[in-house]
Amino acid sequence: MINFIQQEIENDLKEGKYKNGILTRFPPEPNGYLHIGHAKSVCLNFGLANFNNGFCNLRFDDTNPTKEDIEYVDSIQEDIKWLGFDWGERKFFASDYFGKFYEYAVELIKRGLAYVDDLSAEEIKNYRGTLTEGGKESPCRNRSIEENLDLFERMKAGEFADGEKVLRAKIDMASPNINMRDPVIYRITRSHHHHTGDEWLIYPMYDFAHPLEDAIEGISHSICTLEFEDHRPFYDWLLDSLGFDINSRPRQIEFARLDLTNTITSKRKLRQLVEEKHVRGWDDPRMPTLSGLRRRGFTPAAIRDFCERIGVAKSNSLVDIAMLEHCVREDLNQNADRVMAVLNPLKVVLTNVTETEYLLAENHPARGGNRYVPFTREIFIEREDFMEDAPKKFFRLKPGGEVRLKYAYIIKCEEVIKDSEGNVVELHCTIDPTSKSGGATAGRKIKGTIHWVSAQHALKAEVRLYDYLLTTDEKGNLPEDFIGALNPKSLIVIENALIEPSVKLTAAGTHFQFLRLGYFVTDPDTTPEKLVFNRVVSLKDTWQKVRD
Repeated sequence: MINFIQQEIENDLKEGKYKNGILTRFPPEPNGYLHIGHAKSVCLNFGLANFNNGFCNLRFDDTNPTKEDIEYVDSIQEDIKWLGFDWGERKFFASDYFGKFYEYAVELIKRGLAYVDDLSAEEIKNYRGTLTEGGKESPCRNRSIEENLDLFERMKAGEFADGEKVLRAKIDMASPNINMRDPVIYRITRSHHHHTGDEWLIYPMYDFAHPLEDAIEGISHSICTLEFEDHRPFYDWLLDSLGFDINSRPRQIEFARLDLTNTITSKRKLRQLVEEKHVRGWDDPRMPTLSGLRRRGFTPAAIRDFCERIGVAKSNSLVDIAMLEHCVREDLNQNADRVMAVLNPLKVVLTNVTETEYLLAENHPARGGNRYVPFTREIFIEREDFMEDAPKKFFRLKPGGEVRLKYAYIIKCEEVIKDSEGNVVELHCTIDPTSKSGGATAGRKIKGTIHWVSAQHALKAEVRLYDYLLTTDEKGNLPEDFIGALNPKSLIVIENALIEPSVKLTAAGTHFQFLRLGYFVTDPDTTPEKLVFNRVVSLKDTWQKVRD
């Protein structure tokens, strides 16, 4: 693992810092499901720890009970394990430290570095100033230490309403860094907490808790995304003010977050999609959540590979989602067995076939293995593999034309059957008995090979074809109204697809390549009575073409 963060870690070790070893952390807020952007952070933090023979803490930054839930805590743990990482006994919660946070806040008040403010949230925002103009001091800023201690204790005791008072750090309202203009560090919130219940009525703000958690746990390297770079001066001020040793405190290093084309990674927006029922839930296969990608059929190995390939940068950039799909194809190409399925069936009667024959079919071109597929008088082919008025370079089936059936025989179209409206409903064909795959004359040159299934033995299935949930402009950017950018064709359901019988009773999460159609996975909705498959990715690899 070579990147600029690893280089910084190696420099620190050469200088004799962090003699107790490397300790990183992955600190999700349990207010939603993890998405593909979090995967980059998971792989980075656990990867750096593993590479340096260190450890990585899983820590839930659960400081906002109004948006957090045990459902998210459970899903986050499941997703991390699915990606292939384990925190062992090193699971923590910010709420484990609420007592210490309160003591630290009291210490700041005693040192004249924090005060209770009566201004409303809107007034605090107005007093704060802008990026080009300094802020204005609150009328409450010069309260005595004794009064602030009393008011803060009464906030904790529940004497005031939500939003009536807050505790603010006392730093510099004229600072060019807006994060240093007396940020709020505690607020009143009468909400049930998933971990501490109703014990607390006041809660620390994220920016107050975050650096303290790292310091308490002894984190060596606090790896954050770039938006936290402007927050670092406040983190340093806080740890300085509370007397944390500068030589042993965590070192914060920022990196660029992951942004993908056709994808949103805002948990607020993802929550909106779920709550407004634009999707079936957090695990909808169109969602960029890890649970959604898992259900879609993306593999943890492919996601880890993708995170490794995109690397770690110091500046934000937009990554083409085709690169992620390329990683998925590469993994499934090596590991998914091949089967035959027909999504839009057209019946074919083989007039010179009288008995059922079981033909040997290859499971995988590299890993080997075989299965038998039934070959009968009546089969189904893809409707698009026949064309009545075919152009010269159409190498599939046409009137009087020949095509090879995969694993089977060469067939010739003798007659086209139509309904009263002129629609093609059935083909009558003959086989060349000497052209059996693997037979003596199997090498007869036929340019087209198509897949098929036995009409008598094929299993009916529901197949869900997924496309991008959101449409973007040519540069991959989403419009302001992301709901208006929802792709109406992001899900197409084929209710009567036909699949060869070898897939019967396959477990959810089993991958296949449907020959010529793409990679598919068995969906959890599958039952013994009903097969359901999701298309993971198509066979077309646009990213590979870009690379070539």
